[in-house]
Amino acid sequence: MDSSGLYRDITDFAHATPPWVQSAFEVWTEYGLLLFGLLYIAVWWRARGQDSPRAVALAVLAPLVTALVYVASELVKSTVDEERPCRAVAGAAASLVPCPPYGDWSFPSNHSAIAGAAAVGLALAVPRLALLTLPVAVLMAFSRVFVGVHYPHDVAMGLLLGASLGTLAVLVLAGPLGRVVGAARGSGNRAVVWFTGPGPAR
Repeated sequence: MDSSGLYRDITDFAHATPPWVQSAFEVWTEYGLLLFGLLYIAVWWRARGQDSPRAVALAVLAPLVTALVYVASELVKSTVDEERPCRAVAGAAASLVPCPPYGDWSFPSNHSAIAGAAAVGLALAVPRLALLTLPVAVLMAFSRVFVGVHYPHDVAMGLLLGASLGTLAVLVLAGPLGRVVGAARGSGNRAVVWFTGPGPAR
């Protein structure tokens, strides 16, 4: 895949934006994934009060499948060994953030894979969250090209890997984990019941 032309267009556009826009993207690309962390906690806390053990299972699976996707993304990255565009694309505008060191390969984008998995994991747990999580994931992916550290095809494939593998993992694991949560709720162990939630107050 060669998306270096589109990479140049986006990085040129980035340099033409006002400094505050560039700064906002630099902060977002570095810390934006923390938003998903806050959503994980909120969705899990909400699920604790629901009667369905599956709701808790889906809430717990969202961060777990994201971690799984990260590992898968790293495995692909170490196999492909694609150089970062901020070093490889001749004539491109300088990246807005420091170019990652040699050996920190470009394909696929870990940030995008994580964002894709988190977006679908949270959306499967709370469907209406898709209106927030999916655009946030796309914005995270775009930011990686905007600041100059990934090719467009890196982030596109990262999103695809994260969303597809994340969805598959949730669909496979939700049933078994739901049964585990149901058993845990009846175990009487205070710490376990606190984590899974007792369901609605009786």
